[in-house]
Amino acid sequence: MIVVVEGPSAAGKTTWCRATGGPFVAEYSPTGQEPDGSDPVEQATYWAQVNAQRWTQALALENATGMAVCDSDPLKLHYSWCLAAVGAAPVTRFEHELAAVRRMFAQRRVGFADVVLLSIPGPQQLVRQRAADPTRRRRHFDLHAALAEPLAEWYGALDRLAPGRVLRGFPTGVEVAMRPPRPARHDTELLDRLIDELPAI
Repeated sequence: MIVVVEGPSAAGKTTWCRATGGPFVAEYSPTGQEPDGSDPVEQATYWAQVNAQRWTQALALENATGMAVCDSDPLKLHYSWCLAAVGAAPVTRFEHELAAVRRMFAQRRVGFADVVLLSIPGPQQLVRQRAADPTRRRRHFDLHAALAEPLAEWYGALDRLAPGRVLRGFPTGVEVAMRPPRPARHDTELLDRLIDELPAI
């Protein structure tokens, strides 16, 4: 069972993951060595490999404990789509990343989580939650807050295609999310249908 906790910056993802009291797959931590985008293929390959590494961590945790909780989706393809949707990145970035991720799907190196817990608080609530956590700098908070609407569109499309996979809000206990794992984690047809279901950008 792989459970993903998703939402915009300051939505409370990490707080919820920590509250489960068990190990979880941490969100990606920037190293300062990320590609600058001058080579879009290199950039796409880099992020696809990051996705695959986090997916591998999720599988190892699932193997060890029966369930893996992930602080943000290892399938982070939505990020470049959301950036393009708000005009913060060219759509070609998303197209290159989609191609790289699709190859990873075919190799079973990344896939869809069994359950996505999605929380998208309103803008004022996000600001309040950001202010309440002085331990996080959140340098790109304004940009990430602007991605809330396309993020909702992305997971709304997934929920229409795979009903019950996306749960709204963060439950009070991780046991609420427990349900049988889905067999088609690496379904490239579902990936293609998801892209077709999204609004044009």
